[in-house]
Amino acid sequence: MFFASDNAGPAHPKVMEALNAANDGYASGYGADAGMGRVRDMVRDVFEAPEAAVYLVATGTAANVLTLATLANPWETIFCSPMAHIHEDECNAPEFFTGGAKLTLVDTVDAKITARGLQRAIEKEQTRGVHGPQRGPVSITQATEKGTVYTAAELHVLTDVARRYGLKAHMDGARFTNALVALGCSAAEMTWKAGIDAVSFGGTKNGLLGVEACIFFDPSVGLEFELRRKRGAHLFSKHRFLSAQMEAYLTDDLWLTMARQANDACAHLISGLEHVPDVQVLFAPQSNLVFFDAPRSLHQKALAAGAVYYVTSGDPDSGPADERLTGRLVCDWSTDHAAIDRFIAHLKG
Repeated sequence: MFFASDNAGPAHPKVMEALNAANDGYASGYGADAGMGRVRDMVRDVFEAPEAAVYLVATGTAANVLTLATLANPWETIFCSPMAHIHEDECNAPEFFTGGAKLTLVDTVDAKITARGLQRAIEKEQTRGVHGPQRGPVSITQATEKGTVYTAAELHVLTDVARRYGLKAHMDGARFTNALVALGCSAAEMTWKAGIDAVSFGGTKNGLLGVEACIFFDPSVGLEFELRRKRGAHLFSKHRFLSAQMEAYLTDDLWLTMARQANDACAHLISGLEHVPDVQVLFAPQSNLVFFDAPRSLHQKALAAGAVYYVTSGDPDSGPADERLTGRLVCDWSTDHAAIDRFIAHLKG
């Protein structure tokens, strides 16, 4: 009954097999391994972008901040949602790696940036000449940190707003594939065809040991990214072990299979929660995570029974039994439906 994070789930056996195979003999370092050449071709094929610049890093934070640093000048501001990972969970890394670019928060509905909110936020900046921040890129989280998903049409609307002001659009795709399978569209339709300029293509939350791809649909910025990656200490010497993971990920659509498994498990979880008295499912979960409100006493019961998840508001151990607290539940590719059923049974019992 482990629902704390998809980061905590195991790497897929096929990924571990690929790593073991990559460990045989010698290979050139720093991204010059043969596997990276295959990965680059595979990513370009998946995204229908034959000229895209493709690079690998080991963490989602590195993917986000190095990509944004390539898109933003130090004197600019990056527009994002209040619950974006770059705002809440990256310890000012975007500001550090960009050399000083700030973050401007944009109004949301169901954790998704709205076009009106984005336009209003953009128009409030670059109004004070040299005394204030200049307008920089827009960063969109797909799927959002609340489990909701932007449709391709919604992405188009946001990138159209950005284009109107000459701004680039970045996608934080830590849960990119969960959103993709929820929409049933192609990677191209959810990125460059919708106006996205660069994407952090996540794998760590979806069954990889630790690797993310940074993809630029305009390859002319590639060298700048490479220099920033090296300067930021994120260029692996034994790069073949990153390449091996991503190659296994994209082989035989393993990336899609794992995301479907995670999303299906979450749908099963939501179905169970909807039949538990005193439980309210929040937002409109579409991917592999769900937030729910329940009395403190119910959280205490579930946690005492061995369930592992985050209570994101209040202390589950102290306070009135009937006070409602919010819990976050996340499913990964390996989440067992039987464990979900046990969790729901404890909530009902």
